[in-house]
Amino acid sequence: MGGGASQDADPRRGAPEGADPRSGASQGAGPPGGASATGAGTSRRRRRTWARRGALGGAGLLLIGAGAGWAVYLKLNGNITADEAAARELARYEKDRPTALVKGAQNLLVLGTDSRAGADNRRYGKDDGTERSDTAILLHLPAGRDSATAVSIPRDLMVEVPGCLTREGGRSAPEFTMFNRAFETGGSACSIRTVEKLTDIRIDHHLVVDFHGFREIVDALDGVEICLAEPIHDEDAKLRLPAGRVTLDGEQALGYVRVRKSLGDGSDTDRVERQQRFLAALVQKVRGNGVLLNPAKLYPVLDAATSSLTTDPGLASLRSLYALVRGLRDIPTERVQFLTVPRESYVDDVNRDQLAEPAADALFERLRSDAGVAVAPGKSDKADKKPSRGTSAAPTFRGDTAARDGCS
Repeated sequence: MGGGASQDADPRRGAPEGADPRSGASQGAGPPGGASATGAGTSRRRRRTWARRGALGGAGLLLIGAGAGWAVYLKLNGNITADEAAARELARYEKDRPTALVKGAQNLLVLGTDSRAGADNRRYGKDDGTERSDTAILLHLPAGRDSATAVSIPRDLMVEVPGCLTREGGRSAPEFTMFNRAFETGGSACSIRTVEKLTDIRIDHHLVVDFHGFREIVDALDGVEICLAEPIHDEDAKLRLPAGRVTLDGEQALGYVRVRKSLGDGSDTDRVERQQRFLAALVQKVRGNGVLLNPAKLYPVLDAATSSLTTDPGLASLRSLYALVRGLRDIPTERVQFLTVPRESYVDDVNRDQLAEPAADALFERLRSDAGVAVAPGKSDKADKKPSRGTSAAPTFRGDTAARDGCS
């Protein structure tokens, strides 16, 4: 359009060289000029017509794009399941729950369940109707969002589980038992109340994911690379992996974080630390390959993640989840920390854990007051020692960060 318009004669500028101004006819081979029905007026009308058509076409593309974007948003938003039952149960005990001490700080409880319900989960064992928390992580996000601290709670930790609304509709009696019994008894609400009783930390949000969801998220990321100090051959988990760097697909990743008997010392402590190493590698994968900035890579991850999640109603929307992730995207990997609650062997059963004091109280107090936590790798798989205070304002706990390469 622009090229054709530049060749039209404009009577306000005079006749082109070689033209007869009285007849409007060119004496040479140039285009006709002058203010005639076949000259500049027609050309300007043509330009306006094309401009209008272009504008309408552009608007149409924008509408189509906006419509597609809205459809994607609605799909992803609709994937998330809101845990309304937990919200009702927690509201019942609101007066007994801890008070949040620091505005802007948040504490989330992430629960991975061992449910065998559904065709996809039955491959991991018979569905006996029970469901326990196979993994539990208390994620603390400080008000300044300059770090993230993930604290694993072992499933074998002995704790006080309050009386909870059971899946059958009755009420359980309070009991001193393993932590994963809380979810089996009363679902996510019972787990939240147990953690709050244990730590005196207010849980602001919670997320629940099952085996299938975990596997789908890893596959949507095209696998996650980890480093193995030695080969893994576990027939029960169907896991055969070489030593060194290896990229795990979803099924392999699930076996890696769940297998217990054939790796390390076979303890739940060793399994928890393996889960933390995998989560560190997962953080590196998401941050390092452009997932967050590439729609083609981001969509399948969001689709898998939202389809897998059950969350509290306050977090059960794409907008709320995005606001949460947006606050985390600038945290350096060396400030993404992983540790386990300080624990030691339970006095009445060496196969169970109990909190190691005063280290556990010191950890919970710092998280509760948003005072900051420091971690350092430990050389022992035994119980955490009392954190060393020394001259540092923050005690140091045994743990690691997402920045450490497992092969280094």
